[in-house]
Amino acid sequence: MSTTETLFTRTDPALGAFSIRPLDPFSDAELLHAWVTHPKAAFWMMQDATLPDVEREYVRITAHEHHQAFLGFHEDRPAFLMESYDPAHLELVGLYDAQPGDVGMHFLVAPTDTPVSGFTRAVITTVMAALFADPATARVVVEPDVRNTAVHALNEAVGFIPEGPVTKPEKEALLSFCTRARFEAATALTTGVSI
Repeated sequence: MSTTETLFTRTDPALGAFSIRPLDPFSDAELLHAWVTHPKAAFWMMQDATLPDVEREYVRITAHEHHQAFLGFHEDRPAFLMESYDPAHLELVGLYDAQPGDVGMHFLVAPTDTPVSGFTRAVITTVMAALFADPATARVVVEPDVRNTAVHALNEAVGFIPEGPVTKPEKEALLSFCTRARFEAATALTTGVSI
């Protein structure tokens, strides 16, 4: 699969065109390094990563059978990082009862000096719509740091329901779930097909 291949597009009524393509751990590493080491990305836990560290991490992710990484664009400019994973095999093994159709998700919005109102919500809506565009996805699972109250509010805005805290090796996380129906109800989007 070519890394320039657009996998998903969505037009946000207020903010315009969003798209997602596979991440290239080599050509995208410098961009990602600037994002994941930025002070606003503290919960990404890569603050001290070097450029080779970032490249190695995303080579590992893109080669993994149960983990994928994607680069998201807004109006054709890189704007966010998205990861999906199988929680039956990664991140949450033994911490909850995984169900068929569960998909784990992480996302990171690029740091900016000129924030746009509603942008992060448009990004998470795009990420969720992309995940639910796959008919095999029944439920999205997230495990953000319990202290990350901003992302908890965003998650709830797109339909996530907190299950409760779980202890992971690197953090105390708030396990939360969002079904297709809850996402559609929260966002008034139909996710049956790519937009």
